Amino acid sequence: MKEEFRDIAPYDDSDFKSYMARLVKEPGLENAISYIMPGADRKQLTDLLLSLNSKAEFQQKVMLTILSLIEQKTTSGVTESGMDRLSPDRNVLFITNHRDIVLDASFLGLALIRHSLPAQEVALGDNLLIYDWIEDLVRLNKGIIVKRNLRLTKALEAARQLSGYIHYCIAEKHESVWIAQREGRAKDSNDVTQESVIKMLALSGPGDTLAARLLPLNITPTAISYEYDPNDYLKASEFLQRRRDPEFKKSQRDDLKSMETGILNFKGRVHFSVGSDINAELAAMLDVTDKVEAVRRICAVIDRQIHLGYRIYPNNYIAYDRLEGSDRFASEYSREDVEHFDAYLQGQLDKVEVADVTAEERGLMLRDMLEMYANPLRNQLIAKGEQAR
Repeated sequence: MKEEFRDIAPYDDSDFKSYMARLVKEPGLENAISYIMPGADRKQLTDLLLSLNSKAEFQQKVMLTILSLIEQKTTSGVTESGMDRLSPDRNVLFITNHRDIVLDASFLGLALIRHSLPAQEVALGDNLLIYDWIEDLVRLNKGIIVKRNLRLTKALEAARQLSGYIHYCIAEKHESVWIAQREGRAKDSNDVTQESVIKMLALSGPGDTLAARLLPLNITPTAISYEYDPNDYLKASEFLQRRRDPEFKKSQRDDLKSMETGILNFKGRVHFSVGSDINAELAAMLDVTDKVEAVRRICAVIDRQIHLGYRIYPNNYIAYDRLEGSDRFASEYSREDVEHFDAYLQGQLDKVEVADVTAEERGLMLRDMLEMYANPLRNQLIAKGEQAR
């Protein structure tokens, strides 16, 4: 490991056992395991963790079991398409839409392992590393630390460091990497690549133009589709609190609740659609020296692939028709689907813990949730040239 990346990179396997020995002593880890795996034999699990020698062993012998259990208990199955575009001897940068804080990257890793491919390294914001033991767990599980909330000079230094590490990871460590297309989740599910992410990635790499510096990353847009978003009511609650107070900011406790809710609550069907790398499009832009234009075009290419890759569920069609006051997609769902979705939405709204919610505010939150489910379909229609009306 290059020294310049040591404070953000996953722990080296040479240090794995010492960090794991520290981690297993943490009461927080024991509480988390009890929450996810009630009834697990604490001593047996500790002995297993202490017997491991590497991040790959940790993922194969522990995380695979935990993620499979989460899949079994909280989804109707995790499926994937486009995996044949990947190969063990070619590393890529997965850029995906962002729905769940933890499971977006984790379920992708699960899919890779099931296809006999190594799980990717994962870029994760340090605002989520609420406790030291969580950082240890993340970095033992191939996590890359993304430094956030820094002053301008430090932010640029951190962006250069992160960019350098991602390039180093793919070119020299021969590891694939996952990064979300934007900082934080798209609360309304309107997935658009943040230009700053592309600019950060282009801070490193060979070549004189932005496209040239991105080519070695083998950027591969990947779409994630959840039938149900367990955090939908928490996102609607956040919208409500921001309507009441434009300065409202989530607390660390809010982030922790979002992580727990996303992991433990029902998600229905989950699908990953791995797209084609964008190298051909980048090659066509090698002579584009206008960085603003290059970034705009690259974001558009990524967005289109993600939007085309969505798996659309009855909920999405119902939400679209409800908001548009139409029956355009009535053939895609049944009366039972509508009744089930309506009951689900009302049940989620009943979980909102904000005080003194008025009938008008509840109606606005319902609309917010419908937008979350309609926007993937809207974006897919636009990507297909079937303009959403």
